[in-house]
Amino acid sequence: MTKKKIILLGATGSVGVQALDVIAAHPEQFELVGFAFGKNIEKAREIIQAFSPKIVVAAQESSQVTLAKAFPDVELHVGNEGLITLARTEGYDILLNAIVGSVGLPPTIEAVQLGRDIALANKETLVVAGYTIMAEAARTGSKILPVDSEHAAIFQVLQGVAKSDVRSLTITASGGSFRDKTHEELVDVTLEDALAHPNWTMGAKITLDSATMVNKGLEVIEAHHLFGIPYDDIHVVLHRESVVHSMVTLKDGAVLAQLGATDMREPIQYALSYPRHLTMHHETPFDLTEIGALHFEKMDLVRFPMLDLAYRVGKLGGGYPAVYNAANEIANQAFQDGKITFLEIEQLITRAVFEHMEFDGQTLHQILASDERTRQKVSQWVEDLTQEKKIALTEVRK
Repeated sequence: MTKKKIILLGATGSVGVQALDVIAAHPEQFELVGFAFGKNIEKAREIIQAFSPKIVVAAQESSQVTLAKAFPDVELHVGNEGLITLARTEGYDILLNAIVGSVGLPPTIEAVQLGRDIALANKETLVVAGYTIMAEAARTGSKILPVDSEHAAIFQVLQGVAKSDVRSLTITASGGSFRDKTHEELVDVTLEDALAHPNWTMGAKITLDSATMVNKGLEVIEAHHLFGIPYDDIHVVLHRESVVHSMVTLKDGAVLAQLGATDMREPIQYALSYPRHLTMHHETPFDLTEIGALHFEKMDLVRFPMLDLAYRVGKLGGGYPAVYNAANEIANQAFQDGKITFLEIEQLITRAVFEHMEFDGQTLHQILASDERTRQKVSQWVEDLTQEKKIALTEVRK
């Protein structure tokens, strides 16, 4: 049996660690030939010792130097250029992109241009460059295999279903940490409050995006590109239990749903093993009789304005989705750093989108330039807000 050779981006993050569990559970099926990681050098050491990869990329030069001394037989690279080198490596079958943020875009484009399959957990790749990625994949034969549980669910349901038979898609949303709070009650919420997700254990960035509902907005845009379905036919419903991961409605009225435990290993494993369903080792128990009841509610787009804004930027196209995403990445991190309040996240994103100047026929290069300008602008707005708060605090103390 020929093993499927895997490159893993974001190996020390939440999705990356679970992907390693899947790879380790099926040594006869998978081989990790290379990976990239951020700051967790101790976890990177463990991965190298456990999987003996040929090539590793560190985010920081200091990590590269340290690992080079400990593992002289491993080819080591650093930074964004290292990610490109990793994507260009010969002899792998599938690249699992589990990096958070738009930094995951360039290596994905490289891999798609080489005709490699992509297991995609990085929403930002399709949000920023969906038309480019999907067009290149069609040209080279690269398969884009979704890892997000919602998109993986749709992908699985659509196996054997003609696209022309699809009426609409329904993506479920847990509602995040603040689903039971009114908008007015979010004024003083803390980072600790935001990271207390009721259903999932994820990284800080994605958990916070779930609380603002930006995460679901990004998923709507991603679903549009992955499945070629118009935005008006992509619906979001609030589903507290996170048992039904997504649904597909066919033209005859049949509704097909994918259900399962809240375990990211399942969509990861299916993306890596596609089109086969392998045995899940240490499977998370799932019993509908114990769950008892499932609840679905309409999404309130006034309560969750970032989801409404995502539909708007998706329909506008061009550089708008990139601006939405870039502004969110900066604002999300600023909240994590204690520089802005929770509600200021959506205020900054909205301002960036409404100030964006668009013109017809934008190229990917121009879209990426808009992305960079947005990051610079929003970063300055964050600093302005921080300074204003310091001045106000000084005045109060006087």
